[in-house]
Amino acid sequence: MHQTDFLVIGSGLAGLAFSLKASSLGKVTILTKNKAHTTNTERAQGGIAAVMSKEDSFESHISDTLRAGAGLCKEDVVENYIRQAPDRIKDLLNWGVHFDLQSPDGNLDLTREGGHSFRRVLHHEDQTGAEIHSALLKKCRSNPNIEILEDHFAIDLILNKHVNPWDMSPSACVGAYVLDKNTGRVKTFVSKLTVLATGGAGKVYLYTSNWSGATGDGIAIGYRAGARVANLEFMQFHPTCLYHKDSRNFLISEALRGEGGELLNSNGEAFMKKYHEMGSLAPRDIVARGIDVEMKKSGAPCVYLDMRKHSREFLKTRFPVIFEQCLQYGIDMSTSPIPVVPAAHYLCGGILTDMNGQTDIRQLFALGENACTGLHGANRLASNSLLECLTMSHNAFEVLEKDYSKLQLTKNNPRDWIYPQASDADEMVAIHHMWDEIRDLMWNYVGIVRTNKRLDRASSRLKNIMSEVKEYYSQLKIHSDIIELRNIAIVADLTVKCSLKRKESRGIHYNLDYPFSSIESKGQDTILVQGV
Repeated sequence: MHQTDFLVIGSGLAGLAFSLKASSLGKVTILTKNKAHTTNTERAQGGIAAVMSKEDSFESHISDTLRAGAGLCKEDVVENYIRQAPDRIKDLLNWGVHFDLQSPDGNLDLTREGGHSFRRVLHHEDQTGAEIHSALLKKCRSNPNIEILEDHFAIDLILNKHVNPWDMSPSACVGAYVLDKNTGRVKTFVSKLTVLATGGAGKVYLYTSNWSGATGDGIAIGYRAGARVANLEFMQFHPTCLYHKDSRNFLISEALRGEGGELLNSNGEAFMKKYHEMGSLAPRDIVARGIDVEMKKSGAPCVYLDMRKHSREFLKTRFPVIFEQCLQYGIDMSTSPIPVVPAAHYLCGGILTDMNGQTDIRQLFALGENACTGLHGANRLASNSLLECLTMSHNAFEVLEKDYSKLQLTKNNPRDWIYPQASDADEMVAIHHMWDEIRDLMWNYVGIVRTNKRLDRASSRLKNIMSEVKEYYSQLKIHSDIIELRNIAIVADLTVKCSLKRKESRGIHYNLDYPFSSIESKGQDTILVQGV
C-alpha cells in the first residue's frame, strides 16, 4: 500500500499547477497513465486569455465569456476566474514560462481569437501549451515534495464505505486502485485528498484534436464513485483540424483566424459572414456548424483556411510548428489554402464542482477539463481553458490551505485488488473493434448536428455495448485497453443521456428537432448521477 498526502491523477496543466502549490503543505504523488508529457495541455496551440492591456477590461472579457456560453455560464465563477487571471499569468512567469513579446524589451504580444472583443491571448509561437507544460513539468520534477509515477493508470476510487461498510457518514474518497502498466499489478494508494485532473474525452469521437489518451477517465471514475456529472452534451468541435489522409488530429489553431485567416468553401468563396457578423472569428459552435452546412451543401469533404494575405516570413515566424507540419503534408500555407474539417476538441461538461473544484464527495476534487464549473456554459470561449486550469487549481489550494490540518489518512486498510484470472488474446481484438464502434457511432449520431432519432439509435446501440464491456471488464485480466474501453463507453453513454435530456438547441448542442433555445431551460444544467 502506498501513502501520500495529495494523490493527483493526471499530469496536465491543472494537475501540475495544483501540485506545485500543494507541495508546500505535504507530499504530492502525480499519477499519469502514459508518460508525463503526453497530455492535451502539451498540444494546446493558441494561448491563454487574460486582460493584460489598457485597452481591454475585465468587464469585456466577462461579457465575451458569457456571450459565448449562451446563457449557461455561472456568472460568479466567470467573474472570479477572469479577475484573477493576471495573477495566474504571474504564476506562470514565476514558474519559468516564456510568452512572446512585441519586441525583445517590449510588452507581451497579445493576439485575438474567435469571440474575443480585444487582443488578450498570450502565446508562445503556436505551441503555447508545450511551453507551459514543459516549464511546469520541469518545476515539478525538481520539487522534492512531488513524486511523478508514469505508466500508472487509475482504475477506480476507494471510498470510506469500501474500507468500512459500517461507516454511515457522507461519501469520502480515501484513495484509488491503480494499474502499474509495467508490471500488470494493481497498487493501492491511500491519500488525505484525491484530485481528478485527467483532461478531456475527445477520443470518444472518431475525429478529434486530442491526444490518444483523452478517454474521459476522470469523468468515468468520478461517476462510478457517485459524483454527479453535468452538461456532457456540450462537446466543442474545433472548426479547423487539418484534413489530410495521413493526419486525423493535427489542430490548425484559431489564432490563424485571429490573424486574419478566412474560411473558404469548395468554390473558393468566403462564407462565414452568412452565419455570423463576426465572420470567421465567430464563436466556435457557429463556425463549426457553418462549415458543416457548407460541406453538406457541396458534398465536399472539407473547407479551406486561407492565410495567403500574409508573407511567408510572417507565417513561418508566427506559426512555425503549423507551417512546418503543413509542409510535411505537401501544403505551403503561404501559397495554398489549408484544407480543414471540424473535430471533437473540448468538453465543456464534466464532473460537477464548485469554483474551487470540490465535488459531491468529500476529499475528492476535480480540476481542469474533466470538471464542470460553469465557466464555459454551453460553449467555451477560445483560450479560457488553460486559464480555468490555473484558477481552479489556485482556488482549490486556498481552500485546502485553510483546512489541511483536518485532513487525515484512512485508519483502516482498503482490501486488496481482486484479479480476474481469464486472459484471452482473441477477446482483445474484439475490444479494439468495440472501441472503433463507439467512436464511429458517436461521430455519426452525436456529432455537430443531432436529431432525436440519431440520439435514440446511439442510445440503443450503447446499451448492448455497455453490457459487453461490463462482461469483458469483470472476466478478463486487467489491461489498460479494457480500462479505456470501459471509460469511453461510460462517457459516450452519459453524453447521449445528457443530449436526450436537453429539449432545445443551445451553444454547442444543436438538435434539428429543437432548433431554438428554450427560455424555460436557460441556466439549467443537465445533471446525471449514478443509479438515477
